[in-house]
Amino acid sequence: MTHDLSKIFFYALLVLVPALLWLAVMARAVLRPHREPSSRVAWVAVIAALPGVGMFIYLLLGETSIGRKRVARARDVLASLPPAAPSSFQNDPRFNPAIPDRWTPLFRQGESVNGFRPVGGNSAELMTDSNSGIEKMVADMDAATDHIHLIFYIWLEDNNGLKVVEALKRAAVRGVACRAMADGLGSRAMIRSRHWKDMSDAGVRVAVALPIGNPLLRPFHGRIDLRNHRKIVVIDDRITYCGSQNCADPEFRVKPKFAPWVDALIRFEGPIARQNQHIFIGDWMTYYQEDIRSILETPMVAGGEGFPAQVIATGPTVRNSAMPETFETLMHAARKRLVITTPYYVPDESMQGALCAAAHRGVDTTIIFPARNDSWQVAAASRSYYLELVKAGVNIHEYVGGLLHTKTMTVDDDITLIGSANMDRRSFDLNYENNILFCDAGLTTAVRGRQQQYLVSSRPVSQADIEDWSVFRRFWNNLLGMLGPVL
Repeated sequence: MTHDLSKIFFYALLVLVPALLWLAVMARAVLRPHREPSSRVAWVAVIAALPGVGMFIYLLLGETSIGRKRVARARDVLASLPPAAPSSFQNDPRFNPAIPDRWTPLFRQGESVNGFRPVGGNSAELMTDSNSGIEKMVADMDAATDHIHLIFYIWLEDNNGLKVVEALKRAAVRGVACRAMADGLGSRAMIRSRHWKDMSDAGVRVAVALPIGNPLLRPFHGRIDLRNHRKIVVIDDRITYCGSQNCADPEFRVKPKFAPWVDALIRFEGPIARQNQHIFIGDWMTYYQEDIRSILETPMVAGGEGFPAQVIATGPTVRNSAMPETFETLMHAARKRLVITTPYYVPDESMQGALCAAAHRGVDTTIIFPARNDSWQVAAASRSYYLELVKAGVNIHEYVGGLLHTKTMTVDDDITLIGSANMDRRSFDLNYENNILFCDAGLTTAVRGRQQQYLVSSRPVSQADIEDWSVFRRFWNNLLGMLGPVL
């Protein structure tokens, strides 16, 4: 009898423990803060439909944490940094540019993200292409006199990647303080290469952002796919680069069948470099035991005549929803023209609504995607949104000259947002991103010219084209679109 009771108890545990675990994981998916209702529904559906696999997937990919220790370290570092714009500058017109009233709310929203106020006196140049951008960057590094700071999500051992390696080594040898950081996943080949050690041996201080460590143990220390997607270069606290470009050739040999990678990169000179410096130092001190806060305490060099600009940098340890709010604020501000380029489009409902609303109120609204995407999941999910967009009056084009990797938004020929952030859930919630928002008709015209070049090499997508898709294709696209909150 006792034996039978033991067996019953044992089998009851076999059923009860997994059931309680299943309920606990489902409850966690429902209770987790900062999650949209659609995301909660998607995760509950996955866990309910595939109890064992669904729980494993959620535990692996359902949380947006880089690990408690890293979160604590990142927040402590940011709290210890001096403000990017000291209070002594608040009444200095050189650092408080005049911004037209209609654009003031855009910069206020940006200020709410990192505390960076727009700074004036900036000049900038849109690089002709990826190769010329690297050439100009290397020339600036060769002219550096004090320091070079950079971080890239992807840094490859190719022609352009090694040009930057050699420029850093040359600078370090002549006494310039060089600090180079790369993401642990996106730049893993470079980090494991002899070039990484060669830079260190030459005096370049190197650091890895979000190191992976043991892949089997990594899930216990935060999600492995939360990455530092930023691309930042700061030279002598007065020159900075911002855009979609990684440290690599446009041929992008790790995914050659999608080449060329088509990017946009802007070289800025002026006080805006200090804000990118602030972001870099926060990342650097989180992963490298070196206190370089004093750089932010040096007097800022005021620019001369120039335009206002503002850095907007987001990530899982920054205010939730900051990046989608930035995109939507710009969309709602458009009155005449809105042009967007992005390789990855998996919006939340409010962003899709904002884009449709712009077209509905008569704004000439255009969005350009790559015709061939390196992520088939995102490509399918993106196309599930096409029909609603074209019905609202949004002009959709697909670029056929390579993988359009440029992330830009221009508003009414005055405002531009450029940087690393895509219009997808990964950039919204998971990755560390950096963008620059600026108000300048001349530079915005240059960016609009680049967008127009993309349009010339693109094919329009009409409502008839979408309705001609097969039932299977529409089903597949919509299925992946439904999984967008999970993806």
